[in-house]
Amino acid sequence: MGITRRATARWEGDLKSGKGELSTPQSGLLDGTRYGFNSRFGDEKGTNPEELIAAAHAGCFAMALSAKLGEAGHPPRRIDARAEVELSMEGGPAISRIRLRVEADVPGLEASRFQPIAEDAKANCPISKALKAVPIELEATLAG
Repeated sequence: MGITRRATARWEGDLKSGKGELSTPQSGLLDGTRYGFNSRFGDEKGTNPEELIAAAHAGCFAMALSAKLGEAGHPPRRIDARAEVELSMEGGPAISRIRLRVEADVPGLEASRFQPIAEDAKANCPISKALKAVPIELEATLAG
């Protein structure tokens, strides 16, 4: 049996002038969070689906990397992960690329051993697996 997480979305109106709200009732983290055309394609305050995918991917990857480093006998002190989700407008909106950037402070680990561990975490984090139709690039560096 798996773990189920959920979110809700409510949209009112047409695409360009309408507005929406996102909620995550289990955690309460998003509670009526605004999103809309201008927060997605412009600079209006509010979130958008690509930003939420980026947050999910950065968080999932950081946890997967921590697990892989621990399994290799090198638990990290710190992992700073960033995901950038690119929305292409050519041929209609589509996610065309994701860039994962990570800097980790891992005592006693050489860069030559770090890179394959980071690649393994990228390939095997659940969000990467779910997004495998999109090219995912990784830039991984050790702090210090």
